[in-house]
Amino acid sequence: MTYTLDAFTKDAKAALAADNSPAGREQVRVLLEKLLANQQFVDEAVGPAAPMGTRKLYEDKDLGFVVLAHVNAKGHKSPPHDHGSSWAVYGQAIKYTDMSVYKRLDGGNDAGDAKLEKVKSYRLEPGHAGVYDVGDVHAIDYPEGSRFVRVTGRDLDHVRRLKYDMAAGKAITIESASASA
Repeated sequence: MTYTLDAFTKDAKAALAADNSPAGREQVRVLLEKLLANQQFVDEAVGPAAPMGTRKLYEDKDLGFVVLAHVNAKGHKSPPHDHGSSWAVYGQAIKYTDMSVYKRLDGGNDAGDAKLEKVKSYRLEPGHAGVYDVGDVHAIDYPEGSRFVRVTGRDLDHVRRLKYDMAAGKAITIESASASA
């Protein structure tokens, strides 16, 4: 039987309701990889006929997690950023995304002076997913035509987040839903 978005959202909800910790989010990552193995889902969510941009596929009314389809016409490289009090699982569907993970060295978690060190880089290939837990700082870099599915712990439009200007050594509050602003 094919694994569907409906089955994924039910299984993710059950996993997070049972364990809303890094272990539960890891289970969401595994489930997202299972969903990305469904070529019909990939085609419908982020395939050639899917609308450009980011669109919400599902939002859980009880737990608040959101499933988003990202159909990117142009390549993009984000600055390092976090998802504040939320977490995210990125699942690559088409092409790839290069991921970089950072550690904040100054011990802070607010806007202002900040010093980061890159601690890990890797490429998300189609069918693979990566978890970025609460407060994790990361950056994404993807080519034209890259497409992915992202699950966030809540709607990021309502979460205070930070982006980092490495050259200036500053953490800046993100005012909009875009970490690339």
